[in-house]
Amino acid sequence: MAENKEKTLGQQLKDELLYKTKNTYNELSEEDLDAAYDYAEGYKKYLDAGKTERECVTASIAMLEADGFVPYTFGMQVEAGGKYYYNNRGRSLSAFVLGTESLENGVYFTASHIDSPRIDLKAHPLYEAEGLGYLKTHYYGGIKKYQWTAIPLALHGAITKADGETVNIVIGEDDSDPVFYIDDLLPHLAGDQMKRSLADGISGEQLNLLSGSRPFEKNLPEGVKLNIMKLLNDKYGIVESDFMSAEISAVPAFKARDIGLDRSLIGSYGHDDRVCAYPSLTALMAVKNPVHTTMAVLADKEEIGSEGNAGMQSIVYFDIIADLAKTLGVSDIVVRANSKCLSSDVNAAFDPNFPEVNERRNACFVNNGVVLTKYTGARGKSGSNDASAEFTGWVRNMLDKAGVIWQTSELGKVDQGGGGTVAKYIAKMNVDVIDLGVPVISMHAPYEVVSKTDVYMTHKAIEAFFKA
Repeated sequence: MAENKEKTLGQQLKDELLYKTKNTYNELSEEDLDAAYDYAEGYKKYLDAGKTERECVTASIAMLEADGFVPYTFGMQVEAGGKYYYNNRGRSLSAFVLGTESLENGVYFTASHIDSPRIDLKAHPLYEAEGLGYLKTHYYGGIKKYQWTAIPLALHGAITKADGETVNIVIGEDDSDPVFYIDDLLPHLAGDQMKRSLADGISGEQLNLLSGSRPFEKNLPEGVKLNIMKLLNDKYGIVESDFMSAEISAVPAFKARDIGLDRSLIGSYGHDDRVCAYPSLTALMAVKNPVHTTMAVLADKEEIGSEGNAGMQSIVYFDIIADLAKTLGVSDIVVRANSKCLSSDVNAAFDPNFPEVNERRNACFVNNGVVLTKYTGARGKSGSNDASAEFTGWVRNMLDKAGVIWQTSELGKVDQGGGGTVAKYIAKMNVDVIDLGVPVISMHAPYEVVSKTDVYMTHKAIEAFFKA
């Protein structure tokens, strides 16, 4: 049997001075791996239940209420240990637990977004062409338009009728439902199309949903359109003009599924950014009677700039903090100055099929844990928060103490492209903030992929943050 040799000075110094990333499958115990796989089952159910921001709010409230959270209204009296949620117009959500220490010591909160790229219906969508019924659309967020053709799509949304009643619509998720479809050219006739760039292969005005072909009666002009409208009227009681006051989206009619023979990955629509929203909620519920006041924000409209009264640029999220400060007799300015935030959003995982877009030393990898992104932005960090060295150091120390496996990353090579998160809007309110989330393969595609262990590490990271 060979004797164990002592490490040389060089080997010792390498261990002490040089950085090496960690892989979850090398570091986690079998018990932890089992916990990660079990955790993924709840996450998959959350994905299937919430394919739009409205549905995510509904699913999230159900989770919170089952854990004892109650609705919050401005001006209400609160108490230490109390668990509350604020439903903002059914499209965004803030949930918080009042800590045992003074609110002046700050709020520890996460900010994720629950909207994802999709295909929205226009205000006048329904038309007929050559005996086929279609729905006109306007895509939402950054998509590769060609990826949305020739796949099964489902309709999700809400319609407010002329009398003020709002009805919810879901068509295409049940196995007995029909689905919708965006046409594409067959290769035999696509010579001109295939000479175009990927960006121009399909235009936005070609993203029309195939919705039927049977006329209401023989020889009736626009009989297919009428038949589609009659079917919708029979089921939902709507008329064509009701589309003008509707929010209806076409999303992939796919379920969240395990990817790979080893079931180590999850494929789904909407990982960006529900893969961070779900761990934020589960971590918030996992920390009982926190010292600091803890909060999870699930915002809308990130994919189009965080605009509107449900986006992260809305004052509503900080109105909640200000209202709590007023109720408890402390300074809102002091509370914000002492607050800390994890802008919990995803990053692009290194893809061996497309290595040229990344600078490998500063990329994130599947199964290497939660990813800390100090800055995003484009080219010269344009549009980025760029977290301070002090706050970045505080977060890394917190993660290390909790045994969380983590890594750092940029979003691709310097001049390759770029992107942003909600972090800069939070920093504007004088709050220390940094991005932390899950590496994603095929981000913004109709079907994205993440690692089960990375999702679980994100939950553990946020739990550690709330306990810090």
